[in-house]
Amino acid sequence: MLKKRKMEKFKALKLSEGILKAIEELGFKEPSEIQEKAIPLVLEGKDILGSSATGSGKTLAFGAGIIEKVARGRGVQALIMTPTRELAQQVASALRRFSRHYGLNIKEVYGGVSIEPQIRELETADVVVGTPGRLLDHLERRTLDLRKVRFLVLDEADRMLEMGFIEDVESIINRCPKERQTLLFSATISPDIERIAKRYMINPVNVEVESYVDASKLNQRFYDVPNHLKFSLLVHLLRNEKAGLIMVFCNTRQNTDLIARNLQRHEIDALAIHGGLTQNRRNDIMKSFNSGKALILVCTDVAARGLDIKGISHVYNYDSPKTSTEYIHRIGRTARAGKEGIAITLVSARDYENFRRVLEDDSLKLQQEQLPENMQILEANFRDFRREKRFGGFRGRGERSSGRGRSGDRGHGSHRRSFSGRQRSYSSGSRGRGSFRRRY
Repeated sequence: MLKKRKMEKFKALKLSEGILKAIEELGFKEPSEIQEKAIPLVLEGKDILGSSATGSGKTLAFGAGIIEKVARGRGVQALIMTPTRELAQQVASALRRFSRHYGLNIKEVYGGVSIEPQIRELETADVVVGTPGRLLDHLERRTLDLRKVRFLVLDEADRMLEMGFIEDVESIINRCPKERQTLLFSATISPDIERIAKRYMINPVNVEVESYVDASKLNQRFYDVPNHLKFSLLVHLLRNEKAGLIMVFCNTRQNTDLIARNLQRHEIDALAIHGGLTQNRRNDIMKSFNSGKALILVCTDVAARGLDIKGISHVYNYDSPKTSTEYIHRIGRTARAGKEGIAITLVSARDYENFRRVLEDDSLKLQQEQLPENMQILEANFRDFRREKRFGGFRGRGERSSGRGRSGDRGHGSHRRSFSGRQRSYSSGSRGRGSFRRRY
């Protein structure tokens, strides 16, 4: 009886029997907020400008109308653009599950793999999900025909713009028919997103949903740590974690590989993923992570964006993100669907400028944590890490191979916070060391 009552919420959205049957078979209990607000509008044929993050259920939100209105075997009638290969795979896979009773031919195209099999698959495709670069490759080869497109979806549009795809995206949009339904989804609605909406959409309906992250269940912390003990602190914290999947964010591919490799040397199961890996390798890594064979994923923002991974309990920022928006995207991986989550940022001298920009967002509630009292315990970890950096040909900016950095990097006792500019107090709460003084 309870199951039937919950399915009534999906039926109220005016979905067809085929989609309702697929939803029930897949075990969905009730529609998410974005689904409740967007699906009726999509079915009415409205253009939509939606503010919604990864994991909020937006694939069904835009997919329902596509599945119901696309006819099998009549050419490509729906085009979905995504910023990353992984997201293209996830969206295509989800659409296949939701359309299992319709027999639609849904194909994904992205770089990093051979283009020839994609060319053959596009000949019979009804729906295409792809990244901008590879879509343009097919358009230039004339292996993708967009003349029959009725639905155009820009998924995670803000990320596509951040990654520099704006010209590619606009070029692809201009090759689609003018008479179409356009659905744009973005975690944040920036001026560039608004400009695209104004130029390419017809009276779009704004659909906003509350953050999928439950802020009341997200514990945000940071450590102010000397440069030369940063990695050692990470090892210390990870060894004391008891449960869940963990994501560790770095700002560069080089640092991602370095951190993952050294965690493995300390017998911590970690895998690195970034855009420099082949697609097959990235797929293998995600299978290992999702299956629990490895519990820690060390990643860059580009590789992680679009990955809808369930059960993330902790997010670590080994490198501070450059903006509060990037910070929010990262921490949004945890504290989902009513579950607890912890976000920890490790801040050393080289992170100060970036972290200062993050803290300019007054909505963020971060609490400073005390460093472990006996910092000498961490020194053994640091020696191996320093040796890897020295002999591996990589040395972090501002670090010295002797282990003693600039003034302020000599250890816990003498570590100084060298923010410059105006001064502002930050209350660290009961767990911190009194107050954290920031100058900017």
